[in-house]
Amino acid sequence: MNNNLSIIQSRGKEIYGEHFCVFPEDYEVLQKLLTWFLQDEQGVNHYNINLHKGILLTGPIRCGKTSLMSLMRLLVPQHQRFGIKSCREITFDFIKDGYEVIQRYSINAYSNTINTSRPNTLCFDDLGAESTFKYYGNQCNVMGEILLSRYDHFISNHMLTHATTNLSASELEDYYGNRVRSRMREMFDLIAFDVGAMDNRR
Repeated sequence: MNNNLSIIQSRGKEIYGEHFCVFPEDYEVLQKLLTWFLQDEQGVNHYNINLHKGILLTGPIRCGKTSLMSLMRLLVPQHQRFGIKSCREITFDFIKDGYEVIQRYSINAYSNTINTSRPNTLCFDDLGAESTFKYYGNQCNVMGEILLSRYDHFISNHMLTHATTNLSASELEDYYGNRVRSRMREMFDLIAFDVGAMDNRR
């Protein structure tokens, strides 16, 4: 853990500045993330992590969820690195491009090579902070639809999804509905900061 922690601290300072710090009270969250991203078989049993699911990282505003997920993507091989996309940006894309945006992040979220088609892992940042929009008069919960679509590809092709959110499980269910919340339980390992977690970028 110490070596991996020092790597995270070092890269965090390079990217976010010398003030970047992972606080001792957040070590367990960091260890769980490292368990998943480094595919640590021993940590899997200790922390009850399922490597076949994605990560749902929850915590209060400005506790460092996005910065940690950005750092975690640097720990995996280049071909496994996932994109991070703001949920608000996705809903703005929906206003401009319509329902094609939902397909962009689900049925069309594959990387094609000569012999294979590999599903793209994505991290949706700040899930639940976006608004529900209307497109040509039709109301659509864009991220809810994307999660449902990616769930289908998770089941059929093991398309992994990560997400960060400030919302609790009950708030997510209120926002997206029981059906989406049920799918999320199958898609995600839940890793949660303490409600009093500090901003590690200060």
